[in-house]
Amino acid sequence: MRHPALTTALCLVGMACLSACQPSGKAASDRALASITEADDANMNQIMMTMADPAEAVAYFTRVSAEKPDDPALKRGLAKSLVRAGKPAEAATILKAIVASPDATDEDRVTLADALIRTNEWTAAKAELDRIPPTYETFDRYRLEAMVADSQKNWKKADSFYEIASGLTTKPAGVLNNWGFSKLSRQDYAGAERLFTEALTFDASLFTAKNNLVLARGAQRKYDLPVISMTQTERAELLYTLALTAIKQGDVTVGKGLLQDAIETNPQYFEAAERSLQALGG
Repeated sequence: MRHPALTTALCLVGMACLSACQPSGKAASDRALASITEADDANMNQIMMTMADPAEAVAYFTRVSAEKPDDPALKRGLAKSLVRAGKPAEAATILKAIVASPDATDEDRVTLADALIRTNEWTAAKAELDRIPPTYETFDRYRLEAMVADSQKNWKKADSFYEIASGLTTKPAGVLNNWGFSKLSRQDYAGAERLFTEALTFDASLFTAKNNLVLARGAQRKYDLPVISMTQTERAELLYTLALTAIKQGDVTVGKGLLQDAIETNPQYFEAAERSLQALGG
């Protein structure tokens, strides 16, 4: 025999449980979707900052930061994109506001110092770097510290910072090239040659380091090309650099011969070398 009251009570309990479960399940689903959306946004931001066309990245971060003006991550993305787009002054304006906020980080100060260096505000850049505690040790921090020390002709500090920076990255070719150029400016040609050669062991395609290496060797009157990987066009360009170095040092006959080699080596018409040779009466 059924008991209507008991049946009704059990149904009410079941309905209550079901109604209690439904919002909980929806909330969990909403949280999961929000988490996925947040991860997608973060991935998109990272792609735009590092891989996208700089102008497109600036447009993207300008739009999304306007939609979410209180999100510091989007402001950071916009500032970094502006630096990539060759607009460091605009980036510095945004970064100054960020470092003045409670959300500021040591990385923000490093990014600001980078933007300030790009606008030749060396004193302001040094001031930002000085506000960073010595316990914050990153490649970018020491790379910038080295550049600032270079600008002050504080060679001992510059060498120390370049050495630290080169040890904090798996791709030190760029910083080794900068260090070598610092040595070149001090007329430490042998030291510069060593550093440019080392840079090329990490990135054999870095033409700036190849050209600087030729300058360092030419300054020592080493007028033969180093044994490094180069295309035929690069070989012609390097011969031209070496020729100009020789002429500058008064070795005009050697320079004329190198200019002729550059013209003959280049697979296309080498106008600059032709003009230089004609100016020397060649």
